[in-house]
Amino acid sequence: MSRDLRFSRRGALAACTALAAGMRPNWSRAEPASAPGAGSYRLSVFACDVTPRLGHPLLGTRFQPALRIADRLEARGFVLEGAGAPIVLVAIDWCELRNDAFSRWRQVLAEAAGTTPARVLVHAVHQHDAPYFDLTAQKLLAAAPHGGLMCDADFHEHAVQAAAAALRSGLAASRPVTHLGRGQAKVQRVASNRRVLLPDGRASFGRYSRTTDSSLRDAPEGTIDPWLKTISFWDGDRALAALSTYACHPMSHYGDGDISGDFVSLARRRRQQDDPQVFQIYATGCAGDVTAGKYNDGSPGVRGELADRLYRAMAEAWRSTQRKPLAQLDCRNQPMLLPHSELASMAEPALRSRLASDLPLYRRAEAALGLSSLARNPAGHAIDLQMIDFGLSRLVLFPAESFVAYQLLAQRLLPDGFVLSLGFGECAPGYIPTDAAFREGYRDEHGYCWVRPGAEAIIERALRQLLPA
Repeated sequence: MSRDLRFSRRGALAACTALAAGMRPNWSRAEPASAPGAGSYRLSVFACDVTPRLGHPLLGTRFQPALRIADRLEARGFVLEGAGAPIVLVAIDWCELRNDAFSRWRQVLAEAAGTTPARVLVHAVHQHDAPYFDLTAQKLLAAAPHGGLMCDADFHEHAVQAAAAALRSGLAASRPVTHLGRGQAKVQRVASNRRVLLPDGRASFGRYSRTTDSSLRDAPEGTIDPWLKTISFWDGDRALAALSTYACHPMSHYGDGDISGDFVSLARRRRQQDDPQVFQIYATGCAGDVTAGKYNDGSPGVRGELADRLYRAMAEAWRSTQRKPLAQLDCRNQPMLLPHSELASMAEPALRSRLASDLPLYRRAEAALGLSSLARNPAGHAIDLQMIDFGLSRLVLFPAESFVAYQLLAQRLLPDGFVLSLGFGECAPGYIPTDAAFREGYRDEHGYCWVRPGAEAIIERALRQLLPA
């Protein structure tokens, strides 16, 4: 391993300690605010720096490796206690976690919290100026004739352990949770669907995160979820932490070698500065087919504009927050099996041939990703659809680049409730289009899809089992 890619355990833990000390609310100095008889549920929070060293690949070799640190990346999460084994959620400023890397986070954080992996929800915020990880895929790539680095396994492990150390430290400063807050606000001029109808009536999915083609930018926003939603945890009348989520790919300008949390990280940090006592977490919703392309031409100044629009919605959602006693808390999972792609180009012989070829590194890396998933389960992607149940409010973690239609479906299934949807859980499936998007050629145009048509029905069945009124 090169010197630039080393990430020492001591350095990781030091970064984690410094971040936790600077950003965790200092609840110990506050006067008690708990209501009489409250305290059956408790909350602790944790934060850790997970910024890779310069030279680390970004977006799994799609772009040039990290040349500069524009802003640092974080893992931010909470632990809820008092409803059986603890419940953990963490949002990480990385692009993706796949297969054994995703499982490793669940396992290590479960051990740190004294719970089971089934009660750990791991989410990648999905910025593109950030790393992604599949440890088996990296082994396959390294052993191939032309080799290559997609991710640094040592750095990954140190980051996991640093997050676990932060979690354990946070448990010592837990506070009672008596109320759950919920608020929402519309985000103006950020999200747009990739799908655009061309003059001849055909659908194009060419509206990327940055789009310079005026005909694509001028098209209507298309199917999006315009609402940013926030849930918050309260000890009496004192807010402890807030989790906000919005369905849009979190990219403005990207791919130039700058490590960055992009506009969503800027908005989250601005909210954190508003009230340092309220711990802020941001997560990306089901945004596989939703980008900022209508409002983003990739020029550097747009990042700040998008951050400001997102921040304003976060602030408005906070102002609209209504609190109710937290009388119910549970974590439930619904297992799913999403069959692997049926395409011959995604079958094991073709993937092995591509891995052994002299194709560009990103093409060989994608072959390694497919082989990693096949080795893990030849039948398909075995994934838990996960939910934290707060009563009328639910938090659902979807896999990979689920399309926004799945998020909208979850809301329709619980019309009188408040459903907070997160995408980018287990990311091994890649894009998970709807059946209609498959028929219209989304996979043909974009690739990066390791599932076959029919995934929509499987996810809908799991949602219906998980979200009864």
